[in-house]
Amino acid sequence: MSTPEAQQALKSADQKMKQAVAVTHEELNRIRTGRASPSFVEHMSIEAYGTSTPLNQLASINVPEPRLLLVTPYDRSIIGAIEKAIMASDLGVTPSNDGEKIRLPFPQLTEDRRKEFVKVAHQRAEDGRVSVRNVRRHSKDELEKLQKDGKISEDDLKRAEKDLQSKTDAHIAEIDELLVHKEKELKEV
Repeated sequence: MSTPEAQQALKSADQKMKQAVAVTHEELNRIRTGRASPSFVEHMSIEAYGTSTPLNQLASINVPEPRLLLVTPYDRSIIGAIEKAIMASDLGVTPSNDGEKIRLPFPQLTEDRRKEFVKVAHQRAEDGRVSVRNVRRHSKDELEKLQKDGKISEDDLKRAEKDLQSKTDAHIAEIDELLVHKEKELKEV
């Protein structure tokens, strides 16, 4: 097998690639479909108590119906700040506030809007693929430097590069799978 240095470089690359896939998954989840999902708002920053805090730390977020999101603040005094942040976001929904809860009704997406979101999903997936390829490029450079410094042999370099490429292909396939799932979700009426 290859040397510990090469194994460490491959392990580091694999972790970074997994992180790129996770970020891509999170980005795809934030794209609005016809259904309500807590992921649309849970990381939204709210100005409360003199600091910027994610919404999921200030309120419970529920989906009582497929097209309705219910935000219940733990402290009613910040309901205005939450509503203001939702209005300022690019979510495209108008919140209704009853003094205790904020209701976010998600309207049915039009065909044009669905097509726009599919394009956005493709762009986010491509960004994820580029991130994975960048990790591969940096790791390949690192492996070549190890070989140049005499820490690994040329055969070890070839094996490590082959392993790196297979990891890259697997992570890109995972991103493609996430994209197919998101596209299916977006096209569903």
